[in-house]
Amino acid sequence: MTKYNRPISKQAGFSLLEILISIFILAIGLLGLAALQTTSLKNNHSAQYRTTATVLAYDIIERMRLNQTADYTIALAATSTSGSLKGNDLGDWKTSLSNELPLGKGAVALNGDIVTVTVQWDDSRGTQGSDTQSFIVRTER
Repeated sequence: MTKYNRPISKQAGFSLLEILISIFILAIGLLGLAALQTTSLKNNHSAQYRTTATVLAYDIIERMRLNQTADYTIALAATSTSGSLKGNDLGDWKTSLSNELPLGKGAVALNGDIVTVTVQWDDSRGTQGSDTQSFIVRTER
């Protein structure tokens, strides 16, 4: 018998089936890895927004410490008029919020010597919804 005239064994095609199953399992594993990478990127993006919000909250607090005679109270939806140091500070802060955070807004509330700074932004890409952080700081007035 020549090489091409051999009878077909009962095991013919079994190796091909093993390879197909292995490729299928590898594909499922790679899809799981891709999903894990996507989730990781979303969480890192959300963490970056939180860091930016923290930096911007402390930015307005430091501006208030430099100009202790002014009342920096402002609502989330309010805009500030420029011309004074307080107006310029609040205007710059609100502009930074809207430029660095998606739909970024901020508010400052004073209650005696307690300052509450609220920073709000849309974090729908990270945690599926709007996310708000509040920072409460006791100032030295």
